[in-house]
Amino acid sequence: MTKLNIAALTVIGALAAAPAFAADEYNTSVGLTAAGAQLGLHGVDPVAFIQSGKPTEGKAAHTTVHDGVAYYFKNAKTQAKFEANPAAYLPQNGGFCTFGVSVGKKFDGDPEYAAVIDDKLYVFLNAEIFEAFNKDRSGTIEKASENWDKIRSTAVEKL
Repeated sequence: MTKLNIAALTVIGALAAAPAFAADEYNTSVGLTAAGAQLGLHGVDPVAFIQSGKPTEGKAAHTTVHDGVAYYFKNAKTQAKFEANPAAYLPQNGGFCTFGVSVGKKFDGDPEYAAVIDDKLYVFLNAEIFEAFNKDRSGTIEKASENWDKIRSTAVEKL
C-alpha cells in the first residue's frame, strides 16, 4: 500500500468516526473528553443546574454522551435522571446564547449567565446579554424558538 493510500484511509476513517449530527448543532468546548466526545455546557451538570437554579460543576467520572456530546454530572443520581430523559435536561437552543439565537446568531452560551425558566435551561454569552434578556424574557424565548430550527445547523459566529 502506498503512503497516499494509507493517508486516504486515515482520513476516511476519521470521517466515519465523526458524530452523526450537523456541525455546530451543539455548543461544545474545543477538544475531546476521555469519552471521545466534545464537552457540552462547559462541564456543568444540566440536571443539578435545573434543580438548583445554579451552575454545579460535573465530574468526568460521571459522563454521559448524548447525540455526540459529553455531559458531566455531579453524581450517579443526576446522571441517571439525564439518561432516563435527556430532552428534559438539555440546554435550550443547543446550549448557545438564547439572546443570540433570538436575533439569528449562534454565540457561546456561558453557564455563569443562565436562567431556568419553566424547568428549561437557557444560557447567555455574558452579563450584559443576560441583562438584555431579562428586559423581555418571554419575547426573547419566543424569538429564539422561532429561529432555532432555521439556524441550528449553521456555523457558529466568532466574536
